[in-house]
Amino acid sequence: MSTKKSSVYEPLTESGAIALTKRLQLFEENSNLLCNEIGDGNLNLVFKVKDSKTEESIIIKQALPYAKVVGESWPLTLDRARIETHALLKQAEFVPQYVPKVFYSDEKLAITIMEDLSRLQISRAALIEGKDLPLISKHIGEFLAKTLFYTSDYSVNQHYKKALVKQFINPDLCKITEDLVFTDPFFDHDTNDYEPELEQDVERIWQDQALKLEVAKLKQKFLTKAEALVHGDLHTGSIFADGKETKVIDPEFAYFGPIGFDVGQVFGNFLLNAISRDVENQEVLFKHIETTWNVFVEEFSRAWKNDGLEIFTKVDGYLEHVLSEIFEEAVGFAGCEIIRRTIGLAHVADLDLIQPYEKRISTKQLALTIGSELIKNQKAIKDPTQFKDYVKQTVNL
Repeated sequence: MSTKKSSVYEPLTESGAIALTKRLQLFEENSNLLCNEIGDGNLNLVFKVKDSKTEESIIIKQALPYAKVVGESWPLTLDRARIETHALLKQAEFVPQYVPKVFYSDEKLAITIMEDLSRLQISRAALIEGKDLPLISKHIGEFLAKTLFYTSDYSVNQHYKKALVKQFINPDLCKITEDLVFTDPFFDHDTNDYEPELEQDVERIWQDQALKLEVAKLKQKFLTKAEALVHGDLHTGSIFADGKETKVIDPEFAYFGPIGFDVGQVFGNFLLNAISRDVENQEVLFKHIETTWNVFVEEFSRAWKNDGLEIFTKVDGYLEHVLSEIFEEAVGFAGCEIIRRTIGLAHVADLDLIQPYEKRISTKQLALTIGSELIKNQKAIKDPTQFKDYVKQTVNL
């Protein structure tokens, strides 16, 4: 992969993306290149450049100096493109099979050129369609275990770890998470977005002091617990998959934070899809949560025993303590994710596409109840079986 620092930033166009591709000689000289802007995300421009002769293609992603979903009134640093590129490269050191290849980056233009994954499908869409993704949770469990363990104090020299923390300082995007996940949904804030029929349920959350106390504790951990290089936005919309392959994308929110945060976001998004389904079709999602955690524990434990550098990794019981703490925090973070995806700024199609409208409202009411109960009772839920049982009990309240 090559990296360049250009002198002047300007947003790409489709013709500009083709010109850049030709200048970098990423295709054969006589290629007939076509380009389409395909980005439908909240923050960036995304282009697909394809050689119509060979069908070979690449993706060009460029950060904008503002949030695309809002406009120039919400400025953002272009440094997030550097964060994303370096996060992908760091993750590829441990799990190259689960991240796209990076071919080129330009920090000044805030551009990353990477492998085209259009042979796969965004897993959120696939799950909404009811498709079978039999290996996604196994792959994500391994992705989580290895990327998180091998960037933690358990496995790396303290000086190197602190240098990594510095490299991935990401204040702008962390502030988005701090606000949209941990703060705004729990107060009367103008970024919140919910149907009028949810007003009483939302007011109940805002008035629940026990709930807000636990959210405050989780937010403090997100702010201060620099355990490992977390993806920072690991929902099912950031995972490409099919029946055999899984790729994790978009780590522009990456920073050093609590290990349980990534795990909890995965739990929360699988659960959001589960509750959007009829009861008889939910079990596969609870199985995905269980498999994610079991594979995470297996791979994390293997890495701990084989590659643990911290001397206390040899102390009996310490691994079990760490895993217990990760799971507890993951349950709480999952609850925050469920609530914010229901009444916060950034919704998910799992809930918003439910028909008829009355069912959508009742499912969202259920989501708010489940999210609240997970947050307040995170210490009582010790494993995926209890997690599933607690959700089902909450559903039947």
